[in-house]
Amino acid sequence: MWYGVVCGLAAGAFWGMIFVMPRWLAEFSPMELALGRYLAYGLITLLLLLPRLNGLLRRVTRADCLVLLRHALAGNIVYYLLLSTGVQLAGVAAASLVIGLLPLSVTLLGRRDHGALPLRQLAWPLALVVAGIACINVDVFTHAQRAAQSWPMVALGMLCAFGALLCWTWFAVDNARFLKSNPRFSGAEWAGLYGISTGVVALALGVVAYGCGWAGGGVPRDWLRFWSVVTIVALGASVIGNQLWNLASRRVPVTLSGQLLLFETLFGLLYGFLYQHQAPRPLELAAIVLLIAGVAGSVWLHARPPVGQLQAPPA
Repeated sequence: MWYGVVCGLAAGAFWGMIFVMPRWLAEFSPMELALGRYLAYGLITLLLLLPRLNGLLRRVTRADCLVLLRHALAGNIVYYLLLSTGVQLAGVAAASLVIGLLPLSVTLLGRRDHGALPLRQLAWPLALVVAGIACINVDVFTHAQRAAQSWPMVALGMLCAFGALLCWTWFAVDNARFLKSNPRFSGAEWAGLYGISTGVVALALGVVAYGCGWAGGGVPRDWLRFWSVVTIVALGASVIGNQLWNLASRRVPVTLSGQLLLFETLFGLLYGFLYQHQAPRPLELAAIVLLIAGVAGSVWLHARPPVGQLQAPPA
């Protein structure tokens, strides 16, 4: 199990890159960032799998194709579009408050899976996680500069953020269950197929978006810089990060994998502090400590032997 925890931590380190990408490429729209990243992701995985692609595709069934399609939509494209809409309409603070519930939502959805602990045993780690999320969002609300918006637009943005939360919650649990019940695909193979399917869907959406004029345009922009950054993020966050997460999903219970998702938030905070050249504020520091304590507590509860095995048998 510990190998799975380390893989989950490393995946979070790579996933944290996506939080600074919009700062690097502020002149590009969220749709352009999403489609560019997923097109680069698909191309990279296609090149990596090319030497053995024919043999791998022969093992893919029609049912597998449907799984790949729904995962590409729910785990990447629809999730990001809903999240970006939520951020635009309700603000970063409100959307982050909703998405910050991912560890809890994944734990709740996967509570009946094999190896999952009863929720009552996870009460205190989850309480620490809730307290950490509260600290993060209180700090964000306190320091955010929010423009006045109409309540209907804010409510629509919150609905989109909840939709994004549901998308990624379902994807995380469904992907873990599929990997555990289909050992014929390695974590690397499934991550590669997932990347290619996401790239194909992104390409189709990109053609529609540019054909309908939905993408930004008119202002000269540095496209060489754009493709350099999205390729780096695609390689790190999507190719390497997703492969590490697949390895973790096979080796830890779903209730624990939900807690490991917090590493993405923690590394995103770390990269943000480094990018802005500032130290965390008191509430941010308290949130980091609480989240780490919650994850560590959950790992310890999953790793310890059952109560019946704590006592050695009589000699």
